[in-house]
Amino acid sequence: MQKKEIEKLQGYLRDKFQSNVIRIVERPKKDDSMEVYVGDEFMGVIFRDDDEGEVSYSFNMAILDIDL
Repeated sequence: MQKKEIEKLQGYLRDKFQSNVIRIVERPKKDDSMEVYVGDEFMGVIFRDDDEGEVSYSFNMAILDIDL
């Protein structure tokens, strides 16, 4: 993904969750997804879907029962 796209998504998440510690980071060797961090803690992955020119994003976050 391009840097501007990452910046837009990061700004959206920071605004939506009212938190400036959310970071989106490129994934090595992957161009269809990005990693999401809150501070230094990995939270999940955002996948980009381009279907016939319409772009959408899907955030995937696993929550382990031992973390609850």
